Amino acid sequence: MMKKFFLGAALQWMLLNAIPVWAQKDFTPDWSKGVVWYQIFPDRFNNGDKTNDPKVEDQRGAYPFNDSSAFQIHPWTSDWYKLQPYEKGNGKDIYYNLQRRRYGGDLQGVIDKLEYLQSLGVNAIYMNPVFWAPSSHKYDALSYHHVDPTFGPDPEGDKQLIAKENPLDPNTWVWTSADKLALKLIDEVHKRNMYIIFDGVFNHIGLNSFAFQDLVKKQQASAYKDWFIVESWRDEAKGIPFKYKGWFGVSTLPEFKEDSTGIVAGPKEYIFNATKRWMNPMNKGVAHGIDGWRLDVAYDVSHAFWKDWRKHVRSINPNAYMTAELVFSIKETKPYLSGDEFDATMNYNFAFIMHDFFVQEKKASTVTQFDAKLNELRNAFGNGVALNMQNLMDSHDATRLGSAVANPDGEKFGNWGKYFNWSQKSNNKSYNARKPTPDQLQKQKLIAAFQLLYVGSPMVYYGDEAGMWGSNDPDCRKPMVWNDLTYYPETHNPDQSMHDPDAVAFNQDLFNWYKKFIALRHQYKAIKLGSFTTIAIDDANQMYAFSRKLGNEEVVVIVNRGNQEITFTHELLRKNKFKDVFSNKASKQVKVSPMNVVVLANK
Repeated sequence: MMKKFFLGAALQWMLLNAIPVWAQKDFTPDWSKGVVWYQIFPDRFNNGDKTNDPKVEDQRGAYPFNDSSAFQIHPWTSDWYKLQPYEKGNGKDIYYNLQRRRYGGDLQGVIDKLEYLQSLGVNAIYMNPVFWAPSSHKYDALSYHHVDPTFGPDPEGDKQLIAKENPLDPNTWVWTSADKLALKLIDEVHKRNMYIIFDGVFNHIGLNSFAFQDLVKKQQASAYKDWFIVESWRDEAKGIPFKYKGWFGVSTLPEFKEDSTGIVAGPKEYIFNATKRWMNPMNKGVAHGIDGWRLDVAYDVSHAFWKDWRKHVRSINPNAYMTAELVFSIKETKPYLSGDEFDATMNYNFAFIMHDFFVQEKKASTVTQFDAKLNELRNAFGNGVALNMQNLMDSHDATRLGSAVANPDGEKFGNWGKYFNWSQKSNNKSYNARKPTPDQLQKQKLIAAFQLLYVGSPMVYYGDEAGMWGSNDPDCRKPMVWNDLTYYPETHNPDQSMHDPDAVAFNQDLFNWYKKFIALRHQYKAIKLGSFTTIAIDDANQMYAFSRKLGNEEVVVIVNRGNQEITFTHELLRKNKFKDVFSNKASKQVKVSPMNVVVLANK
């Protein structure tokens, strides 16, 4: 009888909260459900320590393979497309030089801005790669067990310490000053009741890594001979060159070898040891380690590896969070989100649906289509996963939201490959990389509001809240716009011709908008964790209304995507007491201005 009672109660709860009865068992952490993520690209976020700025030799081995031309830390507040005097000396164009730029962002810079993130309301941080690498993006790691020395206080001293290690023996691994600063960052984040995850790149490693450089030098005699996909060994007598497979054909990113069990034993053991190092540093306990991982190119590592790796991660910290970079359909994504690999993904499918409805104009999907696609995605993997999905609108690999809204009716975001190239100014001279207009910013506001009111864990790419804009990589990686710095206006086109000035400054109004809606997630648990029910669809007026409910708390959201004011009435409002969450005025009938949103709550 007792068992039947509990099953009945559980069934009743799921029905009341609009959660599918068929939903799979929840295998996701609780802390990460509904949190607000903030993505940081370290070199471009904040330079907190000028004494550790990278030197030209620190980019040796990174594209465009020029560590001899004049170099300096690029002026943080300069005009993005303007070639600086030191850059003009090499005679190359802007896109060549953008890859050589380093702005000096570091871990101290992140620590210094934690109060800023708290003021915004963020409670979880995703760090793009922090491990030692020569590029600005650091997906070409020299190692996974050391933070880049130029992110810490003593780069040269750190390099000397690292040189004394045996990379194959974790007992010889030292804790550099940069490593220790990373641990300080983790502790400072945790002190503020926030969480932090690191970027893991386990498909490949960098050309200059300890393992690959040893292989290049010693060939078959190397201790790392079985780590990589070698196509031919060097044989000078026979004129045979050394050949190997690089990720996506990129020679600077040699891939790890895999067999039927996943990544082979050597690199697998190294990855597992590095994983533990950052999750339980110095064996001080998981409270001092990162709270999880974002896994780069997860689709290019076998399922067998991820299954073993998840077991390893959860054996260290049962509450660790694992999210994957996937740009796949629901069907293709399901194997990764079945309980034995990942907890969530960077939810590009959400961004595709949002882009089709909000960003596009002539090509925009209808409200009915929008609702149907959201429903399909929301219910695809179970409620636990839905609450954990990183609902992003842009990232370091996509055009910024501020520029997306300025370029409607081009390629659809969901056509990933075509959109990626179309949205790069370097590939598409007609792409609008100028500052968004007030009307376009209003569209960004509406998108941000929906993102922050919807089911899942919204993720803000650094600077979107400050009004940053930029086309796809590399323009989406501009240095952060801070309110205490004075920036040169953008006046240069990529070809160095000029346009009217676009003022660059921290957008306080936009920041306040993001802050206001993030605060609602903290105020109403129904927004963070509640069910989702569509309550009205109006294709003609591009109006969409939905309810978020948890227990007796209910929040109603009315979105006006159209260009005319609408008046919204509904039986739900007539029967119950709802107030505008910002004005606190009781509402039975709601007016919603064009491209805007109204939020009501019963408490």
